Amino acid sequence: MVFPLTLLKCSQNQPVMVELKNGETYSGFLVFCDRFMNLHMKNIICTSKDGDKFWKISECYVRGNSVKYIRVQDEAIDQAIEETNEQKARNIGRGRGGRGRGRGSGRGTDNRGGRGGQMRGGRRGF
Repeated sequence: MVFPLTLLKCSQNQPVMVELKNGETYSGFLVFCDRFMNLHMKNIICTSKDGDKFWKISECYVRGNSVKYIRVQDEAIDQAIEETNEQKARNIGRGRGGRGRGRGSGRGTDNRGGRGGQMRGGRRGF
């Protein structure tokens, strides 16, 4: 599974097309993206909502919450899949479970679980 931000990171310095919620499209090279999906682009051709007006812009910044969708090249998708698989291979044996102090494990061998069981010093008050 490839996350959208991983895909955008792999698309840096490659041509992308961004459509905004207002209908305008920006086609150019992605310079940088952050975790909020804000985009810094260069060499852009902006197309109006109607498709009848065009502007050439040397550089622009697109706020992430105004993006409707982003089209990236197929090579970026392949690269993101490879990167995700490499990261999974590096993280084998890590993660949840294991030797932590979760419910019912750690600090003793009585295996009482998380609730119930005998309190320290025996039963009190019941």
